[in-house]
Amino acid sequence: MAWHDGTVTAPLTPPHQPGPHDPWQAPPSGSHLAPYSGAPDDPDTATELRQAAVVAVLVAVSGIALGLLWVWLAPRVPLVSDDTAVFLKNSEGEEAIGADGTFVLLAIGFGVLSAALVFWRLRRGGVLVVAGLALGAVLASLIAWRVGVWLGPSSDVVGRAREAGQGVTFDAPLELHTVWVAVLAWPFAAMGIHLLLTAAFGPRDVEPEWAYYQGPVQGPLEGPGSGASSSAGGGGAA
Repeated sequence: MAWHDGTVTAPLTPPHQPGPHDPWQAPPSGSHLAPYSGAPDDPDTATELRQAAVVAVLVAVSGIALGLLWVWLAPRVPLVSDDTAVFLKNSEGEEAIGADGTFVLLAIGFGVLSAALVFWRLRRGGVLVVAGLALGAVLASLIAWRVGVWLGPSSDVVGRAREAGQGVTFDAPLELHTVWVAVLAWPFAAMGIHLLLTAAFGPRDVEPEWAYYQGPVQGPLEGPGSGASSSAGGGGAA
């Protein structure tokens, strides 16, 4: 307290010490802001490019496994020959469509698995990682297609017909009739599953918590001169 001409004035708050309800004071030590560009949890562009390249290569290499499974699980198309031509043994069979369907189903399964693994390992990956996943999925489908054709029955139908002999059944070459539908099944499945996982379990931006923020200040701000003027205008009030 201070005495001025017989009046008592209350002590003023020093200007360098904020009041208990100062809206501009620093946030409490326990609050955390959302990661910003360059933060440890936010990879830079070079790191994200490396991650995208690794994802693309690993996903593309896994196309070999899809090709092997396609050769193993795809139904065979039986052919038979006579002295003049080669014919389908069962003209109403659906083995050719079954080969395409088997490839598409396997590609969708690989797309779901690859998207889940990429999201699990690189949850904070950005657009470049997702682009690497899509590119690797397209390359993987193309590799699987060529591996299946290469490891499947020979494409030399005439030579195989001569080897088999007249009236003997042999398998037709393994091929895709709807190439682009089958090739795009993996990337579309991977992108869709990755988008769903990101929306459901992706990182969220944490809002800053201002523990002591009490809203805007109501009334005139107090300062070193306001206390003196109020005491003078109060006519000796304590």
